[in-house]
Amino acid sequence: MGDVDDRVRAAMRAVDRRGFLPRGQRRLAGSDQAVLIGHGATCSQPSTVETMLTMLAPRPGDRCLDVGAGSGWTTALLAHLVAPGGSVVGVEIEPALVGSARANLVAAGYPDVRVTQADPDRLGLPGEAPFDRILVSAEARELPHELLAQLTDGGLMVVPVRGDLLAVDARGDVLDRHGTYSFVRLRDGARDRARRGRRSGR
Repeated sequence: MGDVDDRVRAAMRAVDRRGFLPRGQRRLAGSDQAVLIGHGATCSQPSTVETMLTMLAPRPGDRCLDVGAGSGWTTALLAHLVAPGGSVVGVEIEPALVGSARANLVAAGYPDVRVTQADPDRLGLPGEAPFDRILVSAEARELPHELLAQLTDGGLMVVPVRGDLLAVDARGDVLDRHGTYSFVRLRDGARDRARRGRRSGR
């Protein structure tokens, strides 16, 4: 893991968090805390992001999916880690954040890294699967099997589930676990509507 640790630390030095924060919050870029970026979202604290990326262990040439791209900071970090030869696409459910993440990535020198609007009725990007690595920066109530199905054989996903950071393979086997963490909730429109329907008796 030493090589992974070194590569992740190098990526975090290379990709300045300041450029991915709202102008009024940039003074907090160097602090180890989550920072509000608007629309109920945060830019996760650097120590948490470092742990997640180390667990994920993205390699040069990997195809990566960044679920809950937010400001685009983790998307840029992944792009740095999978170069040369890799690719990253981020998905974000809040339209205003999609626009700001795209602008942040261009300004940071990653014009070819995509952030796309998430489909509220499904998780991830099944039409572009499979991915070697999936990073989820929002907390799930349970392991999101819809995302597991988008992994390659031998792929890996890091996702917070009820406070624990889990690294899981395509079969859903937990390979690593760290706790306890707090994230904004992973929104799955279809599942949320089904729950509301059950509560209302429909």
